[in-house]
Amino acid sequence: MTIMKSIYYVFLAFVVFSSCKEKAKTEIKTETIAFTKEGELQVFRSESDSLLVYLDIEIAETEYETQTGLMYRESMEERQAMLFIFPNVAMHSFYMKNTQFPLDILFIDEHLTIASIQKNAQPLDESGLSSGVPVKYVLEINAGLSDKWQLQVGDSISYTRK
Repeated sequence: MTIMKSIYYVFLAFVVFSSCKEKAKTEIKTETIAFTKEGELQVFRSESDSLLVYLDIEIAETEYETQTGLMYRESMEERQAMLFIFPNVAMHSFYMKNTQFPLDILFIDEHLTIASIQKNAQPLDESGLSSGVPVKYVLEINAGLSDKWQLQVGDSISYTRK
């Protein structure tokens, strides 16, 4: 009977360890964060007031939203952007930690004028990208679009909430 008990315990241990091994292989899936249109934004040429581009925007203004931004997202469509709205005018620095696609970052002053542009910020890079001047807003768009749309310092924006 002790041999049967020993075999039983060995079999039981095998079953327990086998089931643990199977559970360890289980992959944890995270939900994709979808773009949520919260407003619309237009960019105008400074000298002529001509419309350069029209965008759907997601707005980040709470502390959590501004710290998270576009992190953990796989992409964004060409005519989508994230507008960060800060409570005060200040120097701001952004980084690309946990951001999976390259961005152009437009720093915008309290008069809704583009004050500086950081082009082609690389995914997952934790280097600080400074506004260089005090700003109230930041607009993130897909990398390369500031060149494609010929955006420049001095151009202005206007936006509306949905």
